[in-house]
Amino acid sequence: MKIEAAELRLISLPLKFRFETSFGVQTMRHLILLTLYGEGLEGYAETVMEYTPHYREETIPGAWALLEELLIPQVLGKDLANPEQLWGEIAGFRGNKMTKAALEMAFWDLWCKSLGQPLWKVLGGVRTEIPVGISLGIEPSIEATLEKVGQGLSNGYRRIKLKIKPGWDVKLALAVREAYPEANLTVDANSAYSLNHIATFKALDAASLDYIEQPLAFDDILDHAKLQAAISTAICLDESITSPEDARKALEIGAGRVINLKPGRVGGILASRKVHDITQSYGLPVWMGGMLEAGIGRAANIHVATLPMFIKPGDTSSASRYWQEDIIEEALEAQNGLMPVPQGPGLGVNLKRDLVQKLTEKSAYVTHAVQG
Repeated sequence: MKIEAAELRLISLPLKFRFETSFGVQTMRHLILLTLYGEGLEGYAETVMEYTPHYREETIPGAWALLEELLIPQVLGKDLANPEQLWGEIAGFRGNKMTKAALEMAFWDLWCKSLGQPLWKVLGGVRTEIPVGISLGIEPSIEATLEKVGQGLSNGYRRIKLKIKPGWDVKLALAVREAYPEANLTVDANSAYSLNHIATFKALDAASLDYIEQPLAFDDILDHAKLQAAISTAICLDESITSPEDARKALEIGAGRVINLKPGRVGGILASRKVHDITQSYGLPVWMGGMLEAGIGRAANIHVATLPMFIKPGDTSSASRYWQEDIIEEALEAQNGLMPVPQGPGLGVNLKRDLVQKLTEKSAYVTHAVQG
């Protein structure tokens, strides 16, 4: 299959609510929407990085330039038999995994459409609906948090994740556990702590959490292993896992017992499947994380989460929680904590072209290939 051209669009989508984490407050989601054109078909992906390098080091301005000037020209016009071959064309460029993931994921959509098959079937998925939970930002008060938790449980969500930061952690978790003793409860620190906070994490053991997500530095696994040995609650690694190799090393030294897999963070769908297979070899679970994706990114995550070891509820909750109007025609909505997998070819979703045009802040059409 040949990629004949590509289109980049920078779009901004307002969130329905103020979302606060240890990184700060977010009210708008900015993303690059990538469309690949080939053989009369279109393949879609969205980027997951932010404007500023708070989650990981990549940024939207850097991703735009790299896609337009290097990555897309590198693959245009080449006869690519499958996503593995496309990855081979760009693997030599170091780092920038979120940016490369967008190109690879758009090609997966294009390639699966050419096969007339949904992505989940081509990947070897085993389910047509996936369990999902919700992630709650830092609220103004414990009372406000308890109200949001109650709403989430009444809507059937199968896991409640609370964002925490120093000073907003043990008291919060214990209050939620007391109010909802049967809830599947987790917390996410987004790298806000250090080993100096071991007493905090030992206190969190009393909250009967399923896991504590990414408590320590974004690029660490060694200190996570020390912390995991000191507490009974499982540690879930997020930002620290940027490749299958990271996953293997982290599980080998006992840095955690769960992995939050985000396809963009590890370099795309091929890498995601490898991370999944590594966790399977250790007999440990993985779950699908979220980066406030709009419809294209959310659909891709749902397809990947059909693989066997995605047994814990992920972050692919209903799109209507986040957006007044999503950028795709299909409604990605959970029922009783289960998200149906789109069944059409590729991602199985279609763009709302008028809305995308309205939301576009800038665009570029790429038709030039690398020369030589």
